[in-house]
Amino acid sequence: MVQLTLPKNSKIRKGKVWPAPKAANGKKPKRSKEFKVYRYDPDAGDNPRVDPYTVDLESCGPMVLDALIKIKNEVDPTLTFRRSCREGVCGSCAMNIAGGNTLACTKAISDVSGAVNIYPLPHQPVVKDLVPDLTNFYAQYSSIKPYLQTKTPAPEKERIQTPEDRAKLDGLYECILCACCSTACPSYWWNSERYLGPAALLQSYRWLADSRDEATGERLDDLEDPFRLYRCHTIMNCANTCPKGLNPAKAIGEIKQMMVKRKV
Repeated sequence: MVQLTLPKNSKIRKGKVWPAPKAANGKKPKRSKEFKVYRYDPDAGDNPRVDPYTVDLESCGPMVLDALIKIKNEVDPTLTFRRSCREGVCGSCAMNIAGGNTLACTKAISDVSGAVNIYPLPHQPVVKDLVPDLTNFYAQYSSIKPYLQTKTPAPEKERIQTPEDRAKLDGLYECILCACCSTACPSYWWNSERYLGPAALLQSYRWLADSRDEATGERLDDLEDPFRLYRCHTIMNCANTCPKGLNPAKAIGEIKQMMVKRKV
């Protein structure tokens, strides 16, 4: 069996062990949980590390994000992560928790047995700690022109769409661009500079499926490339990890069918 070794500057070292909290009476809390959090500061020049924190669950909210906020507010203010809505809407707090990509604000602490391992989204450059650099991800999203394109003159009121056509967008428009699916896709790991990835392609199909859009040919032309679309091998990691329950692999399959139909 082939054994791979990480470069010295990539090996994760042991981090600082933060002291366990004490209850108001000075005794050990009745319920506590250990959180092992990835820490990395590129500007410091040190290797990444994993810091273990023990959180008193009696004074903490039920979600992993609640624990991270508690750690930052009460234990270690240098801990860095993204968060905003805390309602599973904005996608800011996407990270790898207990081995899977998900949203920290919707991941219950009780769903994880034992210590909670928290890492940034995989296979992306790290800005600091749990914050990945998603510059390429957003650039790819922009490249699919995620807006309505029309050629006919705008009507006096709105562009009419039947309920049946509107229903075709269900399972597509709900994407919050958290990047959980793309960063869980092995094809995206190895070809992220050319393969658009599940999230961007799901968004692309959202406009291809929209009866009001009039740029279907141009959109398909942009995807006619050995890498931009066809690196998808239907591994289904994207559907399994999506915190909104969407199926990007199905959307990619629909695009491929559209490619075939226009050639027949």
